[in-house]
Amino acid sequence: MRLGVISDVHGNLPALDSVLSDMPPVEEVVCAGDVVGYNPWPEACVSELVERDIPTVSGNHDRAVTAGTGFRFNSLAAAGVDFAREELSPSSLDWLTSLPETKTTADGRVKLVHGHPDDPDRYTYPEEFSPSLLSGEDLLVMGHTHVQGHEIYDEGIVLNPGSVGQPRDGDPRAAYAVVDLDAMTVDERRVRYDIDRVAERVTEVGLPERIGSRLYEGR
Repeated sequence: MRLGVISDVHGNLPALDSVLSDMPPVEEVVCAGDVVGYNPWPEACVSELVERDIPTVSGNHDRAVTAGTGFRFNSLAAAGVDFAREELSPSSLDWLTSLPETKTTADGRVKLVHGHPDDPDRYTYPEEFSPSLLSGEDLLVMGHTHVQGHEIYDEGIVLNPGSVGQPRDGDPRAAYAVVDLDAMTVDERRVRYDIDRVAERVTEVGLPERIGSRLYEGR
């Protein structure tokens, strides 16, 4: 079974469209949360995941929009949350509210969380990966850090596919991964997208300019 893995879309529709267009044939696409926040297309990104019936867990920005949680947000994050709350339709807000913190798919072989299996808000960077994070699944998917990386152990795979909409590992290209659950292999992938379009739209809707400019840096 081949699985497309995405995370941290953060309302960046051009990046999401580029990832889904670049993705090779897979049996299923899954998402490790933070569909909204920061960037100016929250409604379109939610609609894309809903229409494709993509299994998704709740990220901290998703929860902030629906439940008012703050999670140490700086001014950029807070602005993106406020914008998403105003822009999202009632049905999209209901969908975000319904997202679980943990989800299993692929007959229990895949577990999705946003931050850490024990704490959805805990940042877990690739250098902190270990087999102890696994609890019987073949693949554990985490997001939250916006840093792409994976490790393959005898017990299974621990993976962060990186961020679709706001990479923070110095590479501005949108990040995702493809996992072959039969061969137990991971293909970390990057794809270019139209950052100019995002930066221009950020300005048009009145979001902080830095939300767009940081995308050029991959930070």
